[in-house]
Amino acid sequence: MFSQMRIRGVGVIDEAVLDLSPGLNVLTGETGAGKTMVVSGLGLLLGERADSGLVRTGSDTAFVEGVVQLPLDHPALARADDAGAEHDDGELVLARTIAASGRSRAHVGGRTAPVGVLAELGRLLVAVHGQADQWRLKQGDAHREVLDAFGGPDLLALRDRVAELHDRWRDARREHERLVVMSRERARDIDALTASLEEIEAVDPQPGEDLALRAEDERLSHADTLRLAAGQALSDLSGDEYAADPAPAVRDLLGAARSALAPAAPHDERLKVFDERLHEVAALVTDVSADLAAYLDDIDLDPERLAYVQERRAALGVLTRKYGETIDEVLAWSGRSAARLDELMSADDRVESLAKELDELGRELASAALELSEARRSAADRFGSRVSAELAHLAMGKAVVEVDVQHRPDPHGITLPSGDQVRLARHGIDDVEILLAANPGAAPRSVAKAASGGELSRVMLALEVVGAGRGPGSVAGPPTFVFDEVDAGVGGRAALDVGARLAALAEQAQVIVVTHLAQVAAFADRHLVVHKADDGAITSSSVSVVEGDARLRELSRMMGGDPDSEAGLAHAVDLLEQTAAAREAARVGNRDAARL
Repeated sequence: MFSQMRIRGVGVIDEAVLDLSPGLNVLTGETGAGKTMVVSGLGLLLGERADSGLVRTGSDTAFVEGVVQLPLDHPALARADDAGAEHDDGELVLARTIAASGRSRAHVGGRTAPVGVLAELGRLLVAVHGQADQWRLKQGDAHREVLDAFGGPDLLALRDRVAELHDRWRDARREHERLVVMSRERARDIDALTASLEEIEAVDPQPGEDLALRAEDERLSHADTLRLAAGQALSDLSGDEYAADPAPAVRDLLGAARSALAPAAPHDERLKVFDERLHEVAALVTDVSADLAAYLDDIDLDPERLAYVQERRAALGVLTRKYGETIDEVLAWSGRSAARLDELMSADDRVESLAKELDELGRELASAALELSEARRSAADRFGSRVSAELAHLAMGKAVVEVDVQHRPDPHGITLPSGDQVRLARHGIDDVEILLAANPGAAPRSVAKAASGGELSRVMLALEVVGAGRGPGSVAGPPTFVFDEVDAGVGGRAALDVGARLAALAEQAQVIVVTHLAQVAAFADRHLVVHKADDGAITSSSVSVVEGDARLRELSRMMGGDPDSEAGLAHAVDLLEQTAAAREAARVGNRDAARL
């Protein structure tokens, strides 16, 4: 609920602080004092469209701030947390600033936020009803939501079950349709993949084979050059004993060098080191000579092997041009394609199994949707009777509310056991509409069209009172309700009934009411008055809480008398006594109705 609102520079309001309480908060004041600006300021706080015309003349900005007290598990706090807001043990601060230029800024829990976040929070926090407000009942979905909430947890559990079955049924149907539509394309894919895999299988490439064959091809193609180079190197290292004029070999030269150092090496450590190094070099030359000799023995001038290698490389090249840059990539593609081929080959079996699954899910979904529909029809009868009874207390004694629950034919929908095909959605198979016959003999029409402005506000009040009295286990609505002149066109005894119903709703939630009627204001748990001041140049308004004698004077003023007249004050005292009795009667009646 809202514990406080601060308004600055909105319309005629220079600056005002509204300290709100749980229960019924009533806002009164003379015509033109600025009561509507309070509702407008609240609308800004709840994310309504910014209008620079609301900025007070002479002010640069309009500013509205609200402090909301919520239980820690309230969804509004979760949404605020998502927006990065901070709160103090459930106390959340919302703010909105509008510049005279029209620019708007929003803050949630001390953090700047998009105005859309305020709108989302507003839907969770407040339901606003006014004469020009057609509420959410303009939309059929909202009628269904109202009925389902009234139906309570059992009905909502059925709706959740239908939603879960619907999602499974929809997903299975989409997959089935996709596989059926793709059957011809699937056949082409199977043929193409089969041919490609057979081509790869015929070549039977091995991991890394292309790299190994490339190296072998290079060696076989240059065997003569390799033999000559290795032979010359071996000759230079070891000498050629069969040559007519052999050149000195490296190995012989190293032996001669060591022989030259041998006599002197024992006399000088440095020279001895050189002798040891020459010994190491001679050993290395011997090893290299042996390796070169072995290399010469391995070089094979084999034209047939060379032809095979080149032919094999050509076959592998065909694969790498089509399926990957290397044979390893070709093999990876082959693995993926084999898995894809298995999937495609089993698709026909999947189509058949999906068809069976769809049939089973369809029957289960149709049964659950019918059960939900029957629960809605049962709730609709109770709901219509309860709301009609409430309207009898709100100067609409002849009005009758009905809730129409119908199925919409749809050739592409779900088939019911009766054979009818009807439209299906996550919420079931029902189109729900709340109808109102405002006068005897009048045909029931959609409530948003059948009621006038003042009547619509009273219908909304009746709906909220009935909804608030659903009893234990019901689904909680918004913690705050706002009614702007819900009593328009009502007077006398009927006005007392309107106040009593507002008080009954205030037993379940915070209610804020803007009213001109003393009969309604007398029910307030907290009475706030908008005061207007005019210095001859500028008109400004402020808000204060009235209690005791000050409240009696305000009630006396509202009844058309002198605020300080003895008759008016006595009438105000009598009115407060009447409202106390009426409030108790309404509380008892509400408890009795909830037990039905």
